[in-house]
Amino acid sequence: MAKKPDPKSETPDAQQAAKPAAKAAAKPAAKAAAKPAAKAAPKAATAGDAAPKPVKAPKAAKAAAHGTGKPSPKAVAKSKVGGLTKGADVKGTRIGIVESDSRAQTRRVVISFSSKHPKYGKYIKNRTILQVHDAKNESKLGDVVEVMPCRPISKSKRWALVRVVERRSAAAAALANARQLSN
Repeated sequence: MAKKPDPKSETPDAQQAAKPAAKAAAKPAAKAAAKPAAKAAPKAATAGDAAPKPVKAPKAAKAAAHGTGKPSPKAVAKSKVGGLTKGADVKGTRIGIVESDSRAQTRRVVISFSSKHPKYGKYIKNRTILQVHDAKNESKLGDVVEVMPCRPISKSKRWALVRVVERRSAAAAALANARQLSN
């Protein structure tokens, strides 16, 4: 039978060397025992409560299920025929004034805005001129219109008329007559 070494008979250096080795061996074992217990506890608590995740329904089915009956703006944009839908909330629409209606099915729309100068802080008037496709020739000179981006129709036309927001063609005609009389 082998004798066990007596801790009292060992030198102090041997005892100190044995202590860190024993602690190092004990720490990983304690951590390994604690981790599975910590991980298993939340799983056990949620395993009985959690139900399988439901499969997402299509957007059209969601709208019908919620009783809104109104499809999302993206769904409306996709369901357009010929690229134009009246009264639709289309992303990227702008509002401007018709500056020229001399061409068939094409309007020149001006969008005015002001921007702050980056260095001096003064507000500067800017304007964007758009060539807009007006299939039904609805808009007239001076009307306020809403336009949306569309596929390229010609070299310069990439916008389509959504609706006439406000009819100002009578006021524009009166102003043009006044200018002619003053000249």
